[in-house]
Amino acid sequence: MTALAKDKPVVYIISDSIGETAELVARAATSQFNGSGVEVRRVPYVNDPDEIPEIVEEAAAFKSLIAYTLVQSDLKEILVKEAARYNIITVDILTPMLDALTQFLGTEPKLEPGLVRKMDQEYYRKVEAIEFAVKYDDGKDPRGILKADIVILGVSRTSKTPLCMYLANKQIKAANVPLVPEVAPPEEIFKLPSHKVVGLTIRPSNLNEIRRERLKTLGLTSDADYASMDRILKELEYAESVMKRAGCSIIDVSNKAVEETASRLLEIYYRGVRHAK
Repeated sequence: MTALAKDKPVVYIISDSIGETAELVARAATSQFNGSGVEVRRVPYVNDPDEIPEIVEEAAAFKSLIAYTLVQSDLKEILVKEAARYNIITVDILTPMLDALTQFLGTEPKLEPGLVRKMDQEYYRKVEAIEFAVKYDDGKDPRGILKADIVILGVSRTSKTPLCMYLANKQIKAANVPLVPEVAPPEEIFKLPSHKVVGLTIRPSNLNEIRRERLKTLGLTSDADYASMDRILKELEYAESVMKRAGCSIIDVSNKAVEETASRLLEIYYRGVRHAK
């Protein structure tokens, strides 16, 4: 290990579970310092007190800070004590929230590692939604349209599949249907309430750029009809006519992240659900 490497700041994440929560907090915090060249190292599933001295000794070889999410008090005490031997700063990410909730709720926490990831009903709903998104991706089976919470329409390369997977992680069953002028859309989409169908559109210039890049990754020439502006304009015009017939909302996804599009889509969906009651 070079001296230069040892001078690099490192945040050690020590957790009795996978350490995802602490890592997210650490990365969010370091981003406020433009990263500052900080490396984040996660040490998950630390449940044995004998592991801690070795981990802290490793951290001491660097310019380090230790952030931890440990629910067992004996592990926390050992970690803090060991870190003090090397003058390493420690940050307890979980305890302040536990203390506040104890005061707020008037009950004591269970102090069991990994409870947030135990298989519960929400977990199974998420898995079911992911399997649904895979099964009914890209219009593979129109029977999924009537079973879906949301059906997404759009031409090729408007992020229909990534959007469905994102929604699946929020336990929303989403199916998507590609709109192609040469193929009639499934009649099922016209039988759904308008709030359960959302169309995606995009600026022609953006779609042209995306499709040209897609062709390059496939080893094809970028002047193929798939990426031609005439073809793109024809597809977008056709898609708009289908969306208008379905009476659905249309979201422009030009330069939008999947999260942003999903937020707008869910707003449309839940507003429609409330009005339907």
